[in-house]
Amino acid sequence: MSAEMLEIIKKRRSIRKFTEEEVSDQNLDEILKAGLLAPSSKNKKPVEFIVVKDRGTIKKLKDCKSMGTIGLDTAPVVIAVIADSETSDVWVEDASIAATMMQLVAENLSLGSVWIQMRCRQSTNGDSEAAVREVLNIPEKYGVSCLLAIGHKAEERAPYKDEDADFNRVHKETY
Repeated sequence: MSAEMLEIIKKRRSIRKFTEEEVSDQNLDEILKAGLLAPSSKNKKPVEFIVVKDRGTIKKLKDCKSMGTIGLDTAPVVIAVIADSETSDVWVEDASIAATMMQLVAENLSLGSVWIQMRCRQSTNGDSEAAVREVLNIPEKYGVSCLLAIGHKAEERAPYKDEDADFNRVHKETY
């Protein structure tokens, strides 16, 4: 792995406070391209994205989960990461890979992001995935992995250091 890529990985931290500055269409396209080019099982490409900039819709998305949505308070753009569960039985993994790649590209563009988990989460009214499907008019066959809140950083978090990589969690040959 190049030193540059490792530095991006170390710098990428969950950012939950954003400035009012909009994310440029060029930056948004680069982030989306990373998701669209992400690898998927058997190259089935079941992952799709819904880009949301409307503040009213973002507020409705915030209500789809009981907690852990503070990043939606100020994010100028939110990307719903969804995948066709009929196309791939491993859509969860495919969506996770795509979302992670998008976050790394956002960091490389000096933008902040936070993954807001929706799959297997609850709102005060029930299932978070179902709530997001309703707000964004997503067909039932699509799973909703997460919402990525993205924007210009209004907070700074220290990058990870090499010492933060706990090699005690690495096992060789067997556990």
